[in-house]
Formats: sequence, C-alpha cells, structure tokens
Amino acid sequence: MVVNGLSVDIEDWFQVGAFERTIRREDWDGLVHRVERNSDAVIDLFGRMGARATFFTLGWVAERYPALIRRITDAGHELASHGWDHVRVFTMSPDQFRADLRRTRDVLQDIGGQPVTGYRAPSFSIDKRTPWAHEILAEEGYAYSSSVAPVVHDHYGWPEAPRFAFRPVEGSPLVELPVTTARLGGRIVAAGGGGFFRLFPYAFSRWAIGQVNREHRPAIFYFHPWEIDPGQPRVADAPLKSKLRHYARLGAMEGKLERVIGEFRWDRVDKVAAVEAARAV
Repeated sequence: MVVNGLSVDIEDWFQVGAFERTIRREDWDGLVHRVERNSDAVIDLFGRMGARATFFTLGWVAERYPALIRRITDAGHELASHGWDHVRVFTMSPDQFRADLRRTRDVLQDIGGQPVTGYRAPSFSIDKRTPWAHEILAEEGYAYSSSVAPVVHDHYGWPEAPRFAFRPVEGSPLVELPVTTARLGGRIVAAGGGGFFRLFPYAFSRWAIGQVNREHRPAIFYFHPWEIDPGQPRVADAPLKSKLRHYARLGAMEGKLERVIGEFRWDRVDKVAAVEAARAV
C-alpha cells in the first residue's frame, strides 16, 4: 500500500479564510479560543489510531500555546509552518513573505525544539501570482512546501500546476507537494480533505484516495482542528455561503477521520516528501 501524507492546519475557528472579511485580526485575542482543546482532541485521535502526522501551525497560535506545541512534538508528529497569522501569500510582497517565514520558524523551532523544514501557505495561496514564493522558500532552506491546490476555486487555486510532487525552483532540492486532486469525468476536482471531505459522502474520498494510490502516488490530506468541534461559536453576520462551508457536518467529521485513517496508510508529510523528492519533475 502507498503511504499517504496526513496533515493538520493548526488555526482557530475565527482565523479561517471564510471569516477574514467578517472578523478583524485585532479582535482575535478577545474571542473564545478553542484551538488548544481541539488540537488536543486531534492528538488523542491520532494516538488511538496509531497515526503520525504533520501539524502545519500558525506562529500566532504557537506563541500563545507553547505547551500545545510541545505536546505535538512529544507525540512524534512533525511541526511545520503555516505562516504567522493566516495572511494569504498573494497579498504579501516578497519581503513581507520572507519576514513572515522567518518570524514563524523562529518561534516554532524555539518552542518545539526541532527543525522546521516544511511549509503550507494559508489557504493554499501560492499560485501563478507569486512566482517568487517558492524561490524564497528555497533560499530560506525549506525542504518541502505543500501550498498549491491545482484546481479552480473561488478562494484559491493554480489549475495549471502539476497534480503531484514537483520541483518549482531549478537547481534547488525544494519539493512542492500539491494537495490531492482526482480525475472525475474529464475534470480535476479537489479531494484532499478539509471542507470537501467533511461535506461530501465518505465514499467520494475513499474513491479519490484510492484512485491516486492506484497511480502509485501518495495522497496529501489535510483538515483543521475546528472541523471536529460542533460546539464552536457561530458568526451570525458572516455571508451565508461562508457559514454553510464552515459549519456544515461538523458533527460527522471525527467519525469520518477515524474511517479514512483506518482504511489507508499514513505518515508525516516530511516522510512522504523524502520519498517523492526522487520522483519530482
């Protein structure tokens, strides 16, 4: 069986892209924080299932919850960067992006006590608008990125990008591991977790991951701790589309995670990246 990459994007319920125009960053500290309790539930779930994963973590979260970061690393999981406070890469200048990378990595490494070699852009926001982003990641010494979604989407997407591991910078060992997609009726569709996994029937994800594995390639799967938290606060004034995306089927998520972890083989993304590096184009 192919070994797939299991990952979690550590951010709180109010830090998501769906609410970025509804909840102000300066109000974050005054809101109810649930990221620690929800992340602990994810760590417990992985422990029960015997799974190892990568936790792409916001520096903002790590700075406020250092004990959580140590629990992640103590459990044998990989600690990787998700940027400082969930600012999309295509809204930053190259200098701002480099500063964001350095600030986040310094905090994660100081608290976690292990090298940080992986990066995931908030909302998969490395795309054709940011030709400099991979170059900066390579210059900063990252081994891999998992920041590209090779699909058409209203919030993100780089449909021209390869579906599987590729080397985005000539002469650099940096590997990009796009989030998983599947072929469906001549189209490329998102199938790497998150809201798609939560909203669609489980049979779709089983089929999509199986399709990728039959091509002898690993799936790159992700979700967020808030997705297993039906009791999180509701944002009444958010757009209807955002509320539907964010709150639908939260109660079903944990059970579906147990199924997918039990049915396929998983490991940390850095382990998958090391294998895929030899095959990257």
